[in-house]
Amino acid sequence: MLFFDRPFHVGEFIKSPDRNIEGIVEKIGWRLTVVRTFSKNVLYIPNSAFSSIIVENVTRMTNRRINEIIGLRYDDIVKIPKIVDEVREYLNADKNIDQTNGPIVYFKSFSASSCDFFVYAFTVTKDWRKFLSIKETVLYKISEIISKHNAEIAYPTTRRVE
Repeated sequence: MLFFDRPFHVGEFIKSPDRNIEGIVEKIGWRLTVVRTFSKNVLYIPNSAFSSIIVENVTRMTNRRINEIIGLRYDDIVKIPKIVDEVREYLNADKNIDQTNGPIVYFKSFSASSCDFFVYAFTVTKDWRKFLSIKETVLYKISEIISKHNAEIAYPTTRRVE
C-alpha cells in the first residue's frame, strides 16, 4: 500500500495523531519503515500498521498557522474595537502573512477574566524556525498595538468572596 499510495517519501516529516509516531522517514522497506524521532531515537514501524492509522505528512503542508486568543482586561473593553482593527490592518499589510488566506482578527468572547479576541493567519513559510520568528514578531507587534492604546493583556484573576 505504501508503494502505491506514496503518503510519504524518505526525508519527509510525518506524524500520527493516534499513535506516538513523529519524525523523519529514513527508509521505506518492503516490510518496515524506519522513522528517526526528534530525540534521535529510531522507530521501526511495520508497513501493515500504516493501513490502520492516520498519518500526517507535515512536509507537504503549504503554510504554518498562527492561531492565538488574546485576552484584554475588562477595563479596556471600549478600546477593543480600535485594537482589533489595528491588528487586522497590520496583518493585512504584513508580507510574511499569506494574503490569499486573508488573516482573521475578531472580538471573540467574554471570558472569566478577560475580553478575548482571536488572531488566525497563515504565514508564507512552512519552515518551522522561520515561522517561529514571524510569529514572535506578530506577537510583539500585537503587544505594541495594545500598549499604544493604553490597554493591557489580562491575566487570570480570582475574587475572594467573604
